[in-house]
Amino acid sequence: MTDVKTMQTQKITTNLWFDHQAEEAVKFYTSIFKNSETLELTRFGKEGHEIHGKAEGTVMTISFQLEGQEFVALNGGPQFKFTPSVSFFIYCESRAEVDSLWRELSDEGFVMMPLQQYPFSEYYGWVQDKYGVSWQLILADQAEIKQKIVPCLLFVGDQAGKVEEAMQFYTSVFEQAEIKEISRYEKGQDPNMEGAINYAAFRLNGQEFKAMDSYLEHGFTFNEATSFIIHCKDQEEVDYYWNTLAEGGDEKAQACGWLKDKYGLSWQVVPTILHELLSAPDSSKSQNVTRALLQMKKLDVAALKQAYEQA
Repeated sequence: MTDVKTMQTQKITTNLWFDHQAEEAVKFYTSIFKNSETLELTRFGKEGHEIHGKAEGTVMTISFQLEGQEFVALNGGPQFKFTPSVSFFIYCESRAEVDSLWRELSDEGFVMMPLQQYPFSEYYGWVQDKYGVSWQLILADQAEIKQKIVPCLLFVGDQAGKVEEAMQFYTSVFEQAEIKEISRYEKGQDPNMEGAINYAAFRLNGQEFKAMDSYLEHGFTFNEATSFIIHCKDQEEVDYYWNTLAEGGDEKAQACGWLKDKYGLSWQVVPTILHELLSAPDSSKSQNVTRALLQMKKLDVAALKQAYEQA
């Protein structure tokens, strides 16, 4: 493991699953966003090669900041691809800022909604970048910008129409949480969407999120390409978040601290001590912890510590 700079201040961190382009993508993103930097790299070890198939020493994850917000990029392999089910609003202070980011993010990408004026915004566009990550750029009043980059959840398919229910659930699970705003499609706007939520805002642990419903036909839904890491201080927190979020979810998708909730959204419930255990200077200790980790669904702090001590 190579320590560049460690900084974990958020309770919830977005994890982006790449095939093998994590380093390239992080270099690209940190070059176009302000107040951005690479924080830390972790590398694949010998343990788990039969699962991940990556060469020992190659980069596994990179934690980084964009506009002061923390993200993690993972070289996870080709299993999962990004979809617009999770996108990221970028709140810009000027047209020049919108234009600059749009040029970079649309290069080799795919425009989903052209950059122009809309009834809901003076200047807005939705684009998938060259890695498949979706961004919604919008001109905003500087005084109203509390968080520059905000994850947005698009509920489609079997989950369409469940935004309000999901927000009530998530805000009941996390602290410093509230539903801030709900806007619905009105009669005459779109007969296929009447009553659905076209825009909603909520907060979890003080962090901003957006959500939207769509009853239209889409060839995608939530998947593991974008997940949300919950940093837990102890086993009690691990148990609480795991047990609450996993209820009614997909048990087959539960492994190594990962779970899918009842809406199909992926979470990683991780004790903060795991980083320390995996960072051991003695590689036999970190390998022993990795071996134990790969056998778990919900992470067991005591068992991970025991694996560390027994190496």
